[in-house]
Amino acid sequence: MHLAVDEIDLYTEIRGDGDAVVLLHGFPFTHRIWDAAASELAGAYRVVTPDLRGMGASGVAAGPYLMEQLAGDLAAMLDALGIERATIVGHSLGGYVALAFARMYDARVARLALVTSRLVADTPEVAASRRELAAKIETEGTVEVALDEFLPRSIAPGSPAALLDAARAVARENNPTGLAAMLRGMALRDDAHDIAGELAMPVTVIAGAKDPIVSIDEARDIVRSFPNAELVVLDRVAHLPMLEEPAGLERALRGLLDR
Repeated sequence: MHLAVDEIDLYTEIRGDGDAVVLLHGFPFTHRIWDAAASELAGAYRVVTPDLRGMGASGVAAGPYLMEQLAGDLAAMLDALGIERATIVGHSLGGYVALAFARMYDARVARLALVTSRLVADTPEVAASRRELAAKIETEGTVEVALDEFLPRSIAPGSPAALLDAARAVARENNPTGLAAMLRGMALRDDAHDIAGELAMPVTVIAGAKDPIVSIDEARDIVRSFPNAELVVLDRVAHLPMLEEPAGLERALRGLLDR
């Protein structure tokens, strides 16, 4: 389904009926990274899986894409779908968007899940590397440079090659211009520790024990930052639990939805 928001069309898929659950994808992926989880949850919930601005089948507009702008896109999308309140689940980049949405529209967040995501803003060094990668993507005109940078770190060592192939197939659905704009937006995002302590809804932080991007110590810090949060660690997972351990991720999400 395509929905007109501001100057672009945003794409989303909707499955099932019941209380709304929104699954926000990470970088450099699309809504399809959530296909297995969405299918499982759709038996009991209305599952919304959008493509963020500039990614997947959504329209590409001028960037950078600020997290607050992406949160506004989500609010407009939920309004168009007649959804007042939802459980918001964000993977990596999707977690940054979920936090921005909670900052701006906290009354609309029934529950919050951060999946291998974080509260801290980029360091100056990381922000600079994102901008450099964005420029390289634009110069070379291909998404492959972003995939080569992100994907090898996203899958636990020793995982079947098919997992990396599946992740790459989803990521290749993106537009180079959109990826570059998203990288620049991520580099500009704010630290979210200040808002975390004010969010009283149930929160689940899902971490991968083998994640080289978000460590277990950082995940524990995230949990301590919220008044009502719990940590779920998936032992065989790096940064992509929806591919690496989908059953464990589903259990964690159903645990949150039962709270």
